[in-house]
This record gives sequence, C-alpha cells and structure tokens, in this order.
Amino acid sequence: MTKVRKVNKADPLADLPRWAQQLARKYYTKTVSTFLLYGAVRDLQPLQLEDGGRGFGTLKTFLSEELFGGRDHVLFYDRSSGIRSATPETQKDLARAMTGYDAMYGTDYAKVMPRDPGRALQILENFLRMRLSEGRSLALIIDYAETLVPGGEMSHLSAEDRFVVATLDKWAHDPQFLAGDVSVVLLAENLSDVSPRISRNPYVAPIELPLPTEEERLEYVRSKLEGKKLQSVSEVPVAGLAKMTAGLSRINLDRVLTEALEREVRITPELLKEKKKELIQAECHGLLEFIEPAHTLDAVAGHAPAKQMLRQAASALKKGRIEVMPMGYLVSGPVGTGKTFMVSCFAGEIGIPVVKFLNFRSQWQGVTESNLEKIFNLLKALWPVAVMVDEADTFLGNRDSGGDSGTSSRIFGSIASFMGNTQYRGKIVWFLLTARPDLLPIDLKRQGRAEEHLALFYPQTDEERNELFQAMSKKTGVSVEGVESFAALIPGGVRAFSGADIEAVMVRSKFRALAEGRDQVTKDDLAAVLADFVPPSYPLEIEMQNLVAVQECTSRALLPENFRKLDRDYISKRVRELKMLLEEQ
Repeated sequence: MTKVRKVNKADPLADLPRWAQQLARKYYTKTVSTFLLYGAVRDLQPLQLEDGGRGFGTLKTFLSEELFGGRDHVLFYDRSSGIRSATPETQKDLARAMTGYDAMYGTDYAKVMPRDPGRALQILENFLRMRLSEGRSLALIIDYAETLVPGGEMSHLSAEDRFVVATLDKWAHDPQFLAGDVSVVLLAENLSDVSPRISRNPYVAPIELPLPTEEERLEYVRSKLEGKKLQSVSEVPVAGLAKMTAGLSRINLDRVLTEALEREVRITPELLKEKKKELIQAECHGLLEFIEPAHTLDAVAGHAPAKQMLRQAASALKKGRIEVMPMGYLVSGPVGTGKTFMVSCFAGEIGIPVVKFLNFRSQWQGVTESNLEKIFNLLKALWPVAVMVDEADTFLGNRDSGGDSGTSSRIFGSIASFMGNTQYRGKIVWFLLTARPDLLPIDLKRQGRAEEHLALFYPQTDEERNELFQAMSKKTGVSVEGVESFAALIPGGVRAFSGADIEAVMVRSKFRALAEGRDQVTKDDLAAVLADFVPPSYPLEIEMQNLVAVQECTSRALLPENFRKLDRDYISKRVRELKMLLEEQ
C-alpha cells in the first residue's frame, strides 16, 4: 500500500476532500459511528505521500491510510474477499482473537475465516467489542454493501439478508459503539441499492462521493503528466483537458491519458470528445444517449420567435448569468415540426453537451431507482448540460401510476424533485418534448420546473415553406436546380407540409433521378414527386396537437397570427370535442 505521511496542522481536515471533511466532522460529534458512502466509490482519491507530494489511490486505501491512519486497527470485509486487515499487526491480533473465539465456541476460524455474512459479522462484532473494551480505536470498512443489505421490502429478503440488516441496524445505535472510538463505513455505488432500514436510518450518515470537479481533474491531469512534455501528448492545454472532461471519473480520465501515452496518440479535441462520449455511455449502461451538437440555431428553418428566445437564453449562459435562466423548457407542437433538432441546435449554440434519456426502467425491483440515481449523479458532474426527454408525456409517467408497488410514483417524484432543485438552475437545462403537452402532469410543467413553454408549428407562409425547403436540401444533400419557390410547386388543396414531409419529398426526388440514371435532381423531378406525394393525413390528431400547443404556450409572440386570434374558450371547447372524437375512433 502507499505510505502516507501524517500531517499535524491547525486544521487537520484542510487537505481532505469535501466528503471526507463531512465524514470527519460527523464522527467528531460522537452521535454517529456508522457511515454510508455512495456515488463515485470506485474512483481514485488523493493521498498525501511521505515526501510531501500528492498521489492517488483507491477509496479503501484512502480510508485506511489517510482518514483512519491513526486507528489501532482497520479491518475490511466484503462477500468476495471475506475479512481482511490493513496491516500485518492487525492480522496477527485478529488471529489471536480467533484462537480464543475457537476455544470458546468450538469453531475452527483461526485456520480459515468464513466469508458468509452470517458468521463473518458475528466474528467482527466479537473482535470490535473486545478491543473497544480495551480502549482501542478501530475502523471497519464494508465494501459492496448492496450485496449485504439489498434494497427492497424486508419481507422479500432472505433470512441471511434480514440478519445482516438487523446486525448493522443494531451496530448503528449501539451505546458501546457510539461511545467508543470506532467507525463502521459501508460502501455502495447507489444509495437506492441499499436497504432503506440502513440508508434512512437516523443513526447512519449517508455521504455522497461526487465525480471530480474541474479543479480536481486539473490536479489529476498535472499529476499524471508530470515530467512529460504536454505538446507530445496533447494538442489540448492542461486546463482545457480538465474542462472538457466534465463527467469523467479519475479512473476514466486515467484511461484516456494512459492510452495516449502508451500508444503515442496525441489527444485532439475531436478524440477527447469521442472518448468522453464512449466512456460516459459505457458508464451509464445505455441509460443515456450522448449527443454531440453538430449545428447552431442558424440551421433551424422558421420558428423565428422561438429561436430568438433561445438565443437570448444562450447569450445569458455564455455570460454566466445562470440566475436568469429557466429551470427548463416544454417544447410542444405537432409531429414533424423539428422539436428535437431545435434543442440540439440550442446546445450547439453555446457548445454544451446534450444527453437524451433512454429507457431507464426495469422489471426488477430496485433497479429503476438505481438507474435513475446513476443518471442524476452524472448530470450533476456534467453541467452545464442540456437534458432532452422525448415523448415526455409517456416517458416520465405521473404520480398516480400504480400496479408496480409504487415504483412509478416514486420515480416520478424523484424526477420532479430533481428538476425543481434551484441549485441546478442554468447548470442542468431540461427540455421536455411532446406533441401532447396536455397529457404531461402539471407537476412537471409548472413554474420552477419546465418554466418556459415553446410552441412550434408547421410553416404558415410560403416564405417559411421555402426556407424549410432550403434547410432540408442542406440536410439531405439533395440540391435542385432552377427552383425559385418550393411553395409554388405544392399542388392546391394539400395540407401544410411538415419538415418530415419535405424531407421525404427530397429523398423521393433523388430516388426518381437515380432510377432514370441521373445524379442531378431537376425541378421536373421535384414537381412530379409533389404531384404524386400524398402526405399521411391525420387531420383530427394534427388539429388536437396544434390546439393543445396553443393552450400551453407561455408567450403570445410564439403563436402564428391565425392561432393568436383564437378565443381561449373556443380552444378549450374544441379540444374536449376532439378528445371525444379520437376516443370514438
């Protein structure tokens, strides 16, 4: 293990990470002896070396040598490795204690100590109590706590799991443990994976280990590249490396740097972005999709008022004025109006990453809550970040969800609470996308959560249709010569074209040209396809989506003239009629 220098200072906690300072202060109150560390428990932690320098080691090394280095005995336990000690002296003392235990209870643990929790915890309790009675100081570090006290209802746990829960619960408020110099530290990646009898116990102090901050990443990069010429390793400056790796643990950061050093591959901004995306998606196990914005709002055709509002928000973020930013946006409008594309372009406008929620729900008890906790921890480390939730009305659920022991209701409450945490204003920007905002629970679209409600509509004028045509021409790579006005080619009586419709027309026109042995799409190709094209027609659904978007919009300036003039009572009445008609269908 790494040798650590013990430093006597006026403030002995000054050099410790913030979470360790929090643990130490709680310990000094003598009201808590059991701690539950969760979050980045597999990451590296800073260590103070004998020569005065800074190194990095595992959390268990940090706990045993840095935080509990002055204790007489430090012990480790987990299901896989069983009981181990931090030093040879403690190992010998434990062996002597096991010899006495064998003589008293007729066991043979001095030769081979059991690994199963039922017997291992009895041995540990016996050792802790004996040494506490002698005035010794001890620390017990229990790793993979979720395998010992798994989350879920007590009635669903095995007899052994219930015994472990009862034992740790008893230790947490045991008078001898609280009065003595002993600390029991449980390690788990997710708080929700641990039984509520432990994680919510008033005698257990849960402490989150966050992913490293920009300052902490900078310290690690400098330590890793010490003695090496940065120019030979990276095109990105040291400060840039720290800034661009938000959301990565030190271990992930080490992978990027080690690969560059060993393979002699220089780190470029493009390589760093790709590696970061790869590592984060692997870390999330498919819970989030990492989207790298390729465009700015200049690429969005139409929707001028909505673009102006988002540009103003982007300007505020660039200036660091996060206090004026909305907590989130509700973006509504009929299908095919470019809601997803606009959000991606907004993120590209200010150069922040975009993550998209994927299916984090699971049929297995406790897994959904665990997945959501991983997502929240990553978002807190990634900021500033835009979070996109597509089809939000069906994806997020509501408080009334039933039939799953209340899991959906708890998940909805967790999401609503996280979204409404003003600590993340301007740091985590939520975008809830839906064509049916009326189905989205009020809890999510009220002020303090998705505060600004943007409404997008199909092109209303020939100018907007022509602008959208030019945008789709760039997107699809299909250029059509000699077209002065796309709108003029649309046959009379055809309903308003969406962006998706125009994209389909462009692709068909290219197909028609290739079928005739030509690479260039002509105006005649486009006109022929438009004459033949029959857009999918869902008039009632589209009318419903338009009207509910008008109802939800929080800015009159975003509404086209024909919708702005509509009477609110008429809209409400018509929406009720449409709902009845659609139910009949």
